[in-house]
Amino acid sequence: MTASSVRFLRRAVALLLAGLAVAPAFAQDAATLRIGFQKYGTLTILKALGTLDKALAAQGIAVKWTEFPAGPQLLEGLNVGSIDFGTVGEAPPIFAQAAGAPLVYVGNEPPAPDSEAILVPKDSPVRSVADLKGRKVALNKGSNVHYLLVKLLEQAGVAYRDVNVAYLTPADARAAFERGAVDAWVIWDPFQAAAELQLGARVLADGKGVVNNYQFFLASRAYADRHPQVIRTVLEEIRKGDLWARENPAQAVDLLQPVLGLERPIVELAARRLAYGVQPVTREVLAHQQDIADAFHALKLIPRKLDVSQAAPAGLR
Repeated sequence: MTASSVRFLRRAVALLLAGLAVAPAFAQDAATLRIGFQKYGTLTILKALGTLDKALAAQGIAVKWTEFPAGPQLLEGLNVGSIDFGTVGEAPPIFAQAAGAPLVYVGNEPPAPDSEAILVPKDSPVRSVADLKGRKVALNKGSNVHYLLVKLLEQAGVAYRDVNVAYLTPADARAAFERGAVDAWVIWDPFQAAAELQLGARVLADGKGVVNNYQFFLASRAYADRHPQVIRTVLEEIRKGDLWARENPAQAVDLLQPVLGLERPIVELAARRLAYGVQPVTREVLAHQQDIADAFHALKLIPRKLDVSQAAPAGLR
């Protein structure tokens, strides 16, 4: 065999092996929808119902569910390609898009402004948002509550830089809150409800009249473009699950309680503040997201100015 023949054979084998390595990945992509969820919200109810898994199984598609502690971590998973679809609050998509995540908004729940709040200990001397000046406030960086704090401080005439913001996960923030290491905690349900009922935490201010606190459903742009029918099926099953939960609140709590591992009164309080009724993303909703992006850029919380419309569904771009 000549040297050129040997080189040709080696290239052919290399290409064949590359093809064998790539093929299973594409097959898995087509046959499995990887969903990121948090231990709360309408996707958690849908997972417990099992109706989405059945609907997609009828199309030959399996569902792989992966739990994340918060929205920023979930969208990091989407950015690196470990999930295809997930749900988060308002702020995480802004940070993720700023980091170059190839995401697309595919739907949202109605506003739920009272399901996030600034909490203070029951005996705290802090009586207003203005009293937070110079104090230490805990929150999960890049979560929906990050924007809540920005807007509430703005409304109270306090500069963001005049508050000592401690970036902590919900678990670490609760521990810091309990031992008095922080003066306030900006948090969402069910952590909010748990702190209210277990610790007697006082709501200093929530999102009513300040933010919308949408729950967004997002997909990777590549997956949404390749599998629009799967995305339609997911949104339809979310719609059905929302309708069921709205009409059967006690049963919805029954589903959520073992997942959350919290006392029933806590789950009931949090569930009452959930918003049900998934709908397509509109230009008005994306305009609100643009306001958030602009606010974060002005505070240098994201490195560049964003055009949120670049993450809009194909029909709105």
